[in-house]
Amino acid sequence: MSAGPPVDPRGPRLAAWITTVVLAVVLATQWWPLLAVQAVVFAIGAFVGLKHAPYSLIYRYFVAPRLAPTDEREDAAPLRFAQGVGFAFAAVGTVAFALGATTLGLVATAFALAAAFLNAAFGFCLGCETYLLLRRLTPSVGRQTPA
Repeated sequence: MSAGPPVDPRGPRLAAWITTVVLAVVLATQWWPLLAVQAVVFAIGAFVGLKHAPYSLIYRYFVAPRLAPTDEREDAAPLRFAQGVGFAFAAVGTVAFALGATTLGLVATAFALAAAFLNAAFGFCLGCETYLLLRRLTPSVGRQTPA
């Protein structure tokens, strides 16, 4: 199964900025339904595909047409993995807040916020780097080895 076509790296960067704002609002207000919405956004990007993710749609239809075209592209697989990691933290935070475990909810949200901010402000995708590290450490099934 393909992770999808390569993507314009400016799209995930915009998504990281939006995510940073959303998660900062959740930390400031502890309004966990907003965190649940962010978990759904992450889930769509990770499990359905980046081109269907809400922030990707915002970029594609409202931002990209106003920017100069670029030939720069990023592989979608690390980005989808990062969305899956974000989903895990947002899901844990949502469930924790809903069950009254506020400290766990805050910690899970803070971890997701830190990762989103690193990507937004510095272009460092922590989930993407984790994906690449795991790929290097895990033998790939079906890869040919030299004889």
